[in-house]
Amino acid sequence: MLNGAGGTSGGEVRFFLGLFMMIGGFYMLFNSMMVNARFGFGSHMYTFSSGFGITSGMILIPFLFGVGFIFYNRNNALGWVLAIGSLVALTFGVISSLNITFRRMSAFDLMVILVLSFGGLGLFLSSLRQSSIP
Repeated sequence: MLNGAGGTSGGEVRFFLGLFMMIGGFYMLFNSMMVNARFGFGSHMYTFSSGFGITSGMILIPFLFGVGFIFYNRNNALGWVLAIGSLVALTFGVISSLNITFRRMSAFDLMVILVLSFGGLGLFLSSLRQSSIP
């Protein structure tokens, strides 16, 4: 006997309907977002209470030392910590400098997007669990 999604018979329709609803809803949700960056040369990625700010160039200095240590000796733990720590700090700094806004839409548009996104997610996930409902 051939089993469907979630090991049950008849779960394929819920699976694909939920998948298509979820893909369409999340596409429309992400398509309605506008992303602006405040990231630039000389702009502060991290600012402390004293007014001192760390720029992206300051984060790249330990990265360069870390890469140099790694190329000199690949087993150097300090080089790996500097390189990976700098990349993590740079990534978090860039992400935190993003400003995400939504375009103007009606309440109906928003409700359609949310019902498609999360209704599809619910259908998709329910098709993966075993249920007595066909």
